[in-house]
Formats: sequence, structure tokens, C-alpha cells
Amino acid sequence: MPDPYRGYNFLVEIDGITEAGFQECSGLDSSTDAVDYRVGSDPNHVRKLTGLNKFSPITLKRGITDSDALWNWRQKVVDGRSDTETRKNISIVLLNEARQEKWRWNLRRAWPSKYTAPTFNATSNDIAVETLEITHEEVVKAL
Repeated sequence: MPDPYRGYNFLVEIDGITEAGFQECSGLDSSTDAVDYRVGSDPNHVRKLTGLNKFSPITLKRGITDSDALWNWRQKVVDGRSDTETRKNISIVLLNEARQEKWRWNLRRAWPSKYTAPTFNATSNDIAVETLEITHEEVVKAL
């Protein structure tokens, strides 16, 4: 059996551009609602049909740097800019120990729905971490 891949070895690409330095990516999941349906000829049983697919928001965390690209992207949403300016395709790429791509999850029509600035504490030497919550319409796995 091959060893499982390590959770720290990943990249986040936003519209094909690698945004290195994310320390955490969470929330990558999907679910499908169950819809109750009763057949008229079978009144004592409920059938379960598949309903709408749902995708949770993705949360990205990284140490804040001189780059304000994520802040500017969020600000476009706050300013009410058009979907063509705010919606992007994002890929979360899992790498093996040799830094080769092994799994890729593509998020379609994604936009930043929440930005959280770092917590500041003068008695700590922790890195200042910014958080971006990304809402999207679909996850497609590639590879």
C-alpha cells in the first residue's frame, strides 16, 4: 500500500496563478439533499430522490504579506462590481513528496464572501494571519 499524501503539501491557484503561502485550506466538501417522494400506488413508503447539490465555503488562511491581491478581490465584491470582475476559478492542488501534482479540486465561479484581518497581540510573536472565505458554485475533481 502506498503511503497517504501529506496535508501540508498543497497549492492554491486562483485563475491559474499560484498563490503560494497558504497555511491552511479547509471546508472542501459537498452534499446532496434528499427529497422525499411518495408514489401514489405505494402510500406506505417514502422514496428518496436526489435533490440539489451543495458546496460549503472554502476557508483559506495565510500569513499576511505585502501582496494586497486578496484584499482587492474582496473589495471588488464589497463595491458591488460585476460577476465578471469578482468570479474566479480556483484550484486546490495536492502534491506528493516530490512536489508533483496528484489531486486537483477545481472550484467554479468562486468569490470571496468574507475577509478576516489578523488578530494582533503585543505579547505574542505569532505570524499575522489573514483569513478569506470563498463561496463557490461547484467542485470538480481532476486527475
